[in-house]
Amino acid sequence: MDNEQPPTVETARAGDPVALARLLVSIPSVNPVLSSTGQGERRMAEVTADLLEGWGFRVRLDEVAPGRPNVVGTLDGAGPRLLLNGHLDTVGVDGMTIDPFGATMDGDRLMGRGSCDMKGGVAALLAAARRLSLGQIRPNLVVALTADEEHSSIGMAALTKEHGGSLADFAVVCEPTNLRVMPAHKGFVWLRAVFHGRAAHGSRPDVGVDAIRHAGLFLAALDGYADELRTRPRHELLDFGSFHAGTISGGTAESVYPDRCELLLERRTMPGEGTAAVVAEFERVLDEVRGREPRLDATLETTLDRPGTEVARTSPLVEGLLRASSESGVSSGVEGMTAWVDAAFLNEAGIPAVCFGPGSIEQAHTEDEWIDVGQIHLCADVLERFARSLVP
Repeated sequence: MDNEQPPTVETARAGDPVALARLLVSIPSVNPVLSSTGQGERRMAEVTADLLEGWGFRVRLDEVAPGRPNVVGTLDGAGPRLLLNGHLDTVGVDGMTIDPFGATMDGDRLMGRGSCDMKGGVAALLAAARRLSLGQIRPNLVVALTADEEHSSIGMAALTKEHGGSLADFAVVCEPTNLRVMPAHKGFVWLRAVFHGRAAHGSRPDVGVDAIRHAGLFLAALDGYADELRTRPRHELLDFGSFHAGTISGGTAESVYPDRCELLLERRTMPGEGTAAVVAEFERVLDEVRGREPRLDATLETTLDRPGTEVARTSPLVEGLLRASSESGVSSGVEGMTAWVDAAFLNEAGIPAVCFGPGSIEQAHTEDEWIDVGQIHLCADVLERFARSLVP
């Protein structure tokens, strides 16, 4: 394993994709909402803003929470405006078996937290931005690096709320896709189901009402709902919606009827599925259980929801990226992104957005996270070629 020190900002300024990636991985940017020791995105934002300014971009740092800025860099040119997006934050480092911020090389692998998700992608788009800033014929380009994607996406939410569809004409979100073009992804709805019983001594079934049992009846009934989802029309890239229970909590002791039980549930949704309709489906199942168990007392509430979105496979964005990939020697293709990503905000704002980036999602958040640096190079090549193809 190569233990050479990561590049400095000055040595990465030339725009080499791997030097940029190693620099970014060496900068801790753990989301502070996810970890009590998380440093947040401030240093990452400052470094990337400095690089973009040095390459001739007009740059703003927009603070979306204390110490947590977005970076927005703009380069004026010709043709439609292309947005290249990545997020600045990472998940935590507990349980990692490698130095999270060592940015060491193991053959063709760059090791460290965020190397795959998604500092490799950010490095690729920065390298492309550097190349695109050179010369007189340049595309209209926006580089948007956002905060908090790993939690609730306050960075992208703020960016699209401020600018809406005027921000860009197309967008590429450089999440890890193994250099596949991913124009569709699932959304999700998070639900909290709270069951109320009546506390009593375990010897008094005539008095006690078991909230945990009622929660169990609801979960058992949801098996049929999960099966039903797979009978619906299959999405050509995403297959079917799904449901699972995330956590369950309740009760105080073996000898006491539990007076409360809480379930946290997740429903992964397909493009076009609305939150209200999904909640109504869960309420329908709950009503069916109430019909069999009159003492059941439960409430459902939505705690967070994000839409699934998609861009047509025949869109200029998808076809242009596939063509640029082929011309760059990349054997790409079109696949679905099962995870939810910030592209949803862009699509909802009227900006067609797809995912395309280096690395495999299977390596994201792992104890020995890594990325193949060859894919970082190739991604930068494809992004540059696609952006230049937009210039009339």
